[in-house]
Amino acid sequence: MANRYEIRLSGSGGQGLIVAGIILAEAAGIHDGKYVCQTQSYGPEARGGASKAEVVISEEEIDYPKAIKPDVLLAMNQKACDAYFFDMKPDGMLVVDSTFVKQLPTTRAISIPFTQLSRERFGKEIVANIIALGALVTLTGAVSLNSIEAAVLNRVPPGTEELNRKALTAGIEAARGFLNERLSRESHASFTDE
Repeated sequence: MANRYEIRLSGSGGQGLIVAGIILAEAAGIHDGKYVCQTQSYGPEARGGASKAEVVISEEEIDYPKAIKPDVLLAMNQKACDAYFFDMKPDGMLVVDSTFVKQLPTTRAISIPFTQLSRERFGKEIVANIIALGALVTLTGAVSLNSIEAAVLNRVPPGTEELNRKALTAGIEAARGFLNERLSRESHASFTDE
């Protein structure tokens, strides 16, 4: 891990991004033992307004708490993708909820339908943020899978632990599916180039 690894989770109020940021920070700081800062902001209207949470993870003390040039951007809606894409590092990772993000600013974007998965598997959208967290941690390795699971189970409302554990697993599986598919495409492309 670089001395400073910046993650921005963005979307709209009601999508659970602040909670996701807190969970990610706890996974990094409490369970993985790294230095971490977590900040958040949201528009004047809580539900439906702009919302973002930032997590900065480091092996050393952090001198500035906010993301300057995010290594990773999670965009849960089109507005967030459009607003924050250009803040990312040039080689940064863009992960989008393809349920709501249809216009991609780069061909390197990772599109996974977090909200659609939440609706189909669990009959409600409420765990789309946890599905996204599972995918994000799998794609980035920012924190260990054990740490993110422990942080999720520690933070979610009592009685919802099993639902959230299943949601986390759904995100991990979705990300692994994406990575396997990409690997398969790349090996096929290199095979046909020979």
